[in-house]
Amino acid sequence: MCGILAIIGKGKDEALVKQLSKRMSHRGPDESDIHLTENGHILSHERLSIVDLHTGKQPIQGTKNAWMVHNGEIYNHQKLRDNELKDHTFRTTSDSEVIVHLYEQYGYEFCDMLDGIFTFVVIDGDDFIAARDPLGVKPLYYGLDERGRIYFASEMKAIADQCQSFSTFPPGHYYTPKTGFVKYYRPQWEDAAKAEEAVDYTSIRQSLTQAVEKRLMSDVPIGVLLSGGLDSSITSSIAARLLKNSSQHKLHSFSIGLDALAPDTLAARKVADFLGTEHHEIHFTIEQGIEILDKLIWHLETYDVTSIRASTPMYFLSKAITDLGIKVVLSGEGSDEIFGGYLYFHNAPTPLDFQKETIDRVQKLFTADLLRADKSTMAHGLEARVPFLDKAFLEMAIKIKPQAKQPKTHGGVEKYILRKAFDTPEQPYLPEEVLWRQKEQFSDGVGYNWIDMLIDYCASKVTDEEMEKATEHFPYNTPATKEAYYYRSIFHKHFPQVSAAQTVRKWIPKWQANTDPSGRANAAHVKADTLIAQNKIAV
Repeated sequence: MCGILAIIGKGKDEALVKQLSKRMSHRGPDESDIHLTENGHILSHERLSIVDLHTGKQPIQGTKNAWMVHNGEIYNHQKLRDNELKDHTFRTTSDSEVIVHLYEQYGYEFCDMLDGIFTFVVIDGDDFIAARDPLGVKPLYYGLDERGRIYFASEMKAIADQCQSFSTFPPGHYYTPKTGFVKYYRPQWEDAAKAEEAVDYTSIRQSLTQAVEKRLMSDVPIGVLLSGGLDSSITSSIAARLLKNSSQHKLHSFSIGLDALAPDTLAARKVADFLGTEHHEIHFTIEQGIEILDKLIWHLETYDVTSIRASTPMYFLSKAITDLGIKVVLSGEGSDEIFGGYLYFHNAPTPLDFQKETIDRVQKLFTADLLRADKSTMAHGLEARVPFLDKAFLEMAIKIKPQAKQPKTHGGVEKYILRKAFDTPEQPYLPEEVLWRQKEQFSDGVGYNWIDMLIDYCASKVTDEEMEKATEHFPYNTPATKEAYYYRSIFHKHFPQVSAAQTVRKWIPKWQANTDPSGRANAAHVKADTLIAQNKIAV
């Protein structure tokens, strides 16, 4: 939705702060504003207007002296207005404004009342609170400069050259000068021992439907990212059903591949025809993908191999979507972590190991898939919403006993219980061949040549001598391949600070001898979609 920048402490030049904030203007191309508080603190905001297009400009003032900036969407804002905040006077109809009023009424203890995706900073005199949503769907960084001023920003690039040190703000936490960091999000599912629930296919279907429905909240047209994989196809199908009889615009769906015969492109076309969406196919060339690597890594602020591989097609797709005037899309992130959908989960030694890994992967989503989903879309002012990471859905789905999720329980089929929940022959959600299609990681599904050629290109840009001195050049998180070295070199050019390198976590599959993160590197990868791969399915 936006880019936020807050500086707690006096003496920072307001003109400079505007320039720093403008480094994130891609996140909010619609409006820009800045507020200097009476105590000398600064709040800046780059706005992508989605809810309350006319009066929702930020920073937003509370009833008295508190001011706030927010990035994200609060899905239960109307419920909060009608109940807990019914005695408050609102200046806007924006979903964001409930945050400052919750602060005025409850002090620091209100973050868990919010249902949505968010990062925010509220300043009240010399007191303040900063917070990030439970899973880290929206990015936030914090840092300290040489004069002790505290910085908060949606992207690292706004503060990296201003701070002596900086880091990633932890998801599910808030920070105040009186309390330090406080973990406010403490779900039961974080305890692996509590995964004892039996499978209830109706609950899975109903809970995910409710998660999709609340994410259709918007005053602008909404689209769906339709890769042709299970997760995006299910969320697209649910959205199509919910919007079928509504007054909203026809649902637009979007897919991308190297060409019209890429695995994901074929499957997505099949789903779009089945659902009756207004479908758009975007193609990119390997040469185009290589050409934008430098700019992409500047946007992503990571050198993680998986994130860069998958973000390239998503970057091109996001540009095409915003060119059509769409600002919000639904995406399928989180499902593979919740249900153990990655192929390396086949190798889990025990159900408890399986469960612990699903929890760990969900908790670390903000370092990989969520970072990619946010920054490759917001590079073009597009907001991605992720129904699978709905708080209520997570609490229900992760607590299902792991034996029911494991592929070996169901003849080697990943995410069997999710597929089965939406296998309703009387009113089918999806074509059967897509509903039961094997997982393809996004970077593979756009066309296998993409990864192969990318590896070869990077190898041509890094010498053997450079690889031999990799530890010397990059002592922290030393790259192990020429592809990783090349990405790290670009990242270092844009973000040379040690603090910057330390914000990155590399995504490495567990229980897999081959540590290449591509799904094709796992022995479980078979041509389960032979019909699609060989173009034998009618499209």
